[in-house]
Amino acid sequence: MENTLIQADDTITLWGIIIVLASLSIFLEQRFNWASKVTGAIIALVSALILSNLGIIPTASSVYDAVWSVIVPLAIPLLLFHVNFKKIWKESGRLLTIFLLSSIGTVTGAITAFFIFKDHIPMLDKLGAMFSGSYIGGGVNFAAMAAKFETPGELVSAAVVADNLMMAILFLLLMMIPAMNFFRKRFSTPHVLEVEKQSSENKGKTQAESFWERKEISLKDIAMSVGTAFLLVIVSLKVAEFFAGIIPSGEQASFFFQLLHGLFGDHYLVLTTLTFIVLALFPSYFEKLNGSQEIGTFLIHIFFVVIGIPASISLIFETAPLLLVFAFIIVIINLIISLLFGKLFKFDLEEILLASNANIGGPTTAAAFAIAKGWRQLIGPILIVGTLGYIIGNYLGTFLGTWFGTIM
Repeated sequence: MENTLIQADDTITLWGIIIVLASLSIFLEQRFNWASKVTGAIIALVSALILSNLGIIPTASSVYDAVWSVIVPLAIPLLLFHVNFKKIWKESGRLLTIFLLSSIGTVTGAITAFFIFKDHIPMLDKLGAMFSGSYIGGGVNFAAMAAKFETPGELVSAAVVADNLMMAILFLLLMMIPAMNFFRKRFSTPHVLEVEKQSSENKGKTQAESFWERKEISLKDIAMSVGTAFLLVIVSLKVAEFFAGIIPSGEQASFFFQLLHGLFGDHYLVLTTLTFIVLALFPSYFEKLNGSQEIGTFLIHIFFVVIGIPASISLIFETAPLLLVFAFIIVIINLIISLLFGKLFKFDLEEILLASNANIGGPTTAAAFAIAKGWRQLIGPILIVGTLGYIIGNYLGTFLGTWFGTIM
C-alpha cells in the first residue's frame, strides 16, 4: 500500500476528492476567462496530478477502476442522445481516413524510437510492440501485447507509469493547440468557430458558460436520461460478453474471426452501436430529454480527474526515464505526421487532433476530448472510428514486435 495521506481503501474520501475536483474545474471554467481558455478538463487533470505527486492521494485504487468501468460507459450514451444522427456517417468516413493516416505516424514513431534506444533499453522489442499497439488502439492493446510477448512484470509496470505520464502530457498539448494562432491560421476549425460563435452571442460570459447555458430540466428528464443510459450499458455489456464468448480469438483464430471478435466483443463499440440504433428507432423520445449532455459532461470531468492521478513523475524518473522519452518520440511523431497529412488532405484541425488522440489514448479518451472542447457532432464518429484501432493496433504491434525481435 502506498504511503500517502489518504489510503487506497478510503473509498468515500477518494470519491469525494474526485467529485469535488471535477465540480471545481467546471465552476472555474465557467467563472473565469483564463480557466475557460485552459478548459475544465485540464484543470481537473492537473489538479489530480498535483495531489498524487504530492503524496496526498494514492496512484491506484478500486475507486479509479470504478470510474473506468462504470462512469465512462455511462457517460457515452448520455452524450450521444442529442447528436445529429444524419451527420454521423459523413463525419465517421472522414475521421476513419485521418485515423488511418495518423496510425502511420505511430508506426513511424515506434520504428524511429526503437532504433534510437535499442542499445540502451532492455527488451525494447517487447516494449516496442506494447507501445505501438497501444498508440494505435489504446490501453486494451497495451495489455494484449504485454501478454502476447510475455513481457516481465516489472518492465510492464515501468511502461505503465511512462504511458500514464505521457498521456497526461498529450492531453495538455492537445487541449492547447486549438487556441494557438499558429494552427488556427493554417487549418480550418469549423467546430471551434461554432463554439466561439455561441459564446460571442452571450457577452459578459466565459466561453464555457455561454456554451452550457441554463436550460429547463425536470426530475423526469434526469430519471429517464440516467435510467436509459444504464439500460444501454447493461444490455451492451451482456451482448459483448456473449459474442466474445462464442467467437474464436487469439493467435489460433483466423483474421476473419479476430476481426469479428474485435467488432462484436468490444463493449464500447457495441454500446455506441446500440445507442445509435435506439436513437434511430425512437427519435422523438430522445428529443424530449433535457440534461443528458450536462450529466454526461460532468461524468467525463470525473474521468479527466482520474486520468491525471496515476502519472507519478517521481516514479518514472526512479524507474525508467528513458521509457518516457521513448514514448514521447512516438507520440510527437504521430502528432506531427497527423498534422502534415491533415494539412495535405485538407482535414479540419479538430478531426486531426481527435484522430491522433484516438490513436494514442483510444476512443474513450478521444470522445472525452471532444466533449471537453464542445465538439458535439464528433463524439459519436470518433468513438466508432477509434474502436477499430483495437483491431489494427494488435496486428501492427505484433508485426513490429516480431520484427524488432530479429534486430535485438
